[in-house]
Amino acid sequence: MKILNDFDNSLLANDSMFTDDFFKKFKLRKRKVQLGDQMEKEYSFPIFYSDVTCAQAVFLCSYDEALKLMPHEKIKPVRARKDRALLAISAYEYKNIMGLPPYNEIAFTIAVQADNPKNTGLLPIIPKNYSGYYVFSMPVTSRENCLRGNNIWGLPKITQEIDINGFGSEVVITCREADEGEYFRLRVPKAGSPTHVEETTYHYTKLNGKIRKSRTDYTGDFYITKNRSVLLNPDVVPEKLYLTFGDTPCGNAIKDLKIDPKPLQLRYVEHMNSCSDFYDENYDLK
Repeated sequence: MKILNDFDNSLLANDSMFTDDFFKKFKLRKRKVQLGDQMEKEYSFPIFYSDVTCAQAVFLCSYDEALKLMPHEKIKPVRARKDRALLAISAYEYKNIMGLPPYNEIAFTIAVQADNPKNTGLLPIIPKNYSGYYVFSMPVTSRENCLRGNNIWGLPKITQEIDINGFGSEVVITCREADEGEYFRLRVPKAGSPTHVEETTYHYTKLNGKIRKSRTDYTGDFYITKNRSVLLNPDVVPEKLYLTFGDTPCGNAIKDLKIDPKPLQLRYVEHMNSCSDFYDENYDLK
């Protein structure tokens, strides 16, 4: 998907896309948001998304390299092994967003322990509690959404071209830098154990020098593949690589995490419903 740079202070009239019972659990609140120095715009929170296609992969990566990304001394990567942390990559095709046109997005995140709520979230195969995810990179195809992420939550969003394409039994996600070409490619199978999922996760970001914690809820019928053997044999190389990077600034920055070749878990879902809320204004990590 090409980058959508143009936007104004109007909102799409698409409330009819969010009539599922999932959305009735949340009470909408309106807030005015300053989009950098461009304009002020009023949005509804939580932000509703319907008919989302999502492909996710969880890999083991270097604990020491993940630790270098942490935004606060009290936020630590989850240890999957002594020297390995958990890297979750999630690609989203957002077809319906309340008030906004469609866009694609990729979230590069590290599973972290901060205030340690009882939350299983994305990684139910990991037996210990963890707090949520620290988002260290988030390419997106919408300039408006990029500015929203930067200014509302402090998300490290950048505008890049992202394609999410289905090829037979798998979906392929690619991302391109403006001047460097493709730097990221992920393959996720459209197969696995059928599992209905309804979960709440939390994301940690840094905005104006302060750690922010925000909530995301989602539900859908997922296909899930779990490769538990990776925990015992992280160096095993699959017949066909799931994840490849180009020799570009963005590609090399992610490669520095020393990611193992075979994913610990894969997830694929179509027609997912989700919502993302404004950050918790009462949360204070000192």
